[in-house]
Amino acid sequence: MIEKNDIICAVTDAIGSNGEGIIRHEGITFFVPACLPGEKVRFKVLKIKGNIGYGKVEEILTPAEERVREKCPVALRCGGCCLQHLDYNIQLVHKSNVVRDALRKIGGLHVTVPVAVKSDLPFGYRNKLQIPVGVDKDGNNVIGFYAEHSHRIVPITSCAIHPEWAERLIAIVKRYMTECAVKGYDEENKKGAIRHIVAREIDGKYIITLVSAKRELPNLPYLIGLISESFSQFTLYINFNDQDTNVIFGKEFQLVHGMGIFEGEEQGIRYMAGPVTFLQVNENVRTKLYKDALKTVCEDGDEVVVDAYSGGGLLTAMIAKKAKRVYGIELEEEASKCADSLKEMNGLGNMTNICGYVEEKLPAVLAKEKNEKLRLILDPPRAGIHRSVLKALLESKIPQLTIISCNPATLARDLGILSGRLIEENGELLKNPAYAEKDSETLQGYYEIEKIQPYDMFPHTKWIETLVVLKRK
Repeated sequence: MIEKNDIICAVTDAIGSNGEGIIRHEGITFFVPACLPGEKVRFKVLKIKGNIGYGKVEEILTPAEERVREKCPVALRCGGCCLQHLDYNIQLVHKSNVVRDALRKIGGLHVTVPVAVKSDLPFGYRNKLQIPVGVDKDGNNVIGFYAEHSHRIVPITSCAIHPEWAERLIAIVKRYMTECAVKGYDEENKKGAIRHIVAREIDGKYIITLVSAKRELPNLPYLIGLISESFSQFTLYINFNDQDTNVIFGKEFQLVHGMGIFEGEEQGIRYMAGPVTFLQVNENVRTKLYKDALKTVCEDGDEVVVDAYSGGGLLTAMIAKKAKRVYGIELEEEASKCADSLKEMNGLGNMTNICGYVEEKLPAVLAKEKNEKLRLILDPPRAGIHRSVLKALLESKIPQLTIISCNPATLARDLGILSGRLIEENGELLKNPAYAEKDSETLQGYYEIEKIQPYDMFPHTKWIETLVVLKRK
């Protein structure tokens, strides 16, 4: 009988959706990070619950040909780059398989998914840094990323998927905290000050935010001076968050230096962004994704397009240059205001920005434009599309939908509903009995997948962005 702390030698069967190796041994399926298919490994059993187990690699006895040396010394410990040990081209295939398997298992959809579009910059691609700050067991300040499935911070000084500027900023904040006696936040004791460093680079300009459990931080002019020595154009916010929550930002932002909002440019569109404005973190892949997304909603210029979950309006503006009219719906007030500024800066009179919940604002727009050539593009958060929005889409009879998703699981659920494979009964999603066979034709009134394409927006991590085009049957 296998028990906790046992040492097992076995061969890895596959890679899971979270980047972990899957090992089947004596009737138990083990999930063991840092293992690749075909590798013989020696691992320690950490936990067993029923026929599911979790382990930690002790030694790779027979490495796979696809294994590469990690660029970051803590790649497999920090919880971020769970695939950095896998050849990048194989990562692209694996992520496509993750999308395919999610669609089949969750949504009941059997779809051929092409290989993910690669990032031309596999390392140093992130334009946004979001890193926890805390204290270690000895009470010393620590800056780093959380270990997988925990809030234990793995200390770092640099990160391989962030540009060099992130290393400089981490060092500056660490120096400021040391020299000015500022403590990181202790989640257990609810003491200390700084909880996160959040920063975004926009065309060589930086929006920096320190998230603090205290409204006031000491010697901010000194911190501003340190940043000024390394960053020529930046703005600095203090965000107050004293809540016991996993949400990074609190509601209060204090601008302590700079303009607060910076201007950028993408594909000829000038845009504005602040500390909470959503922008894709990988500009290279964002360009590829948006160009392809535009082709799906703008064909002859007669379209009226609704861009749901529109963020700061960058994609909305690109659509406005090609479509008859476009509506952007966004909940975050700052992002919606940035979208209004973008509209004025680019002279886009056919662009309307609406601030509010998509599920509340979308029905009125659809009713107003029901006699037009309607197209809808949705780029929801990881939680996916709100159930009421999915219902409104099915009732709207819009001939075509385009979805951009960063979460294969919620994408599969949403596509299952839109395709009719999943139906809701008493608040529970069930398989639709009308689809007795996996290859049944799409039922009238539902949508079928016309195109699907993953994009590797997040190399070396478990995450993948996917573009889907749906046609109404």
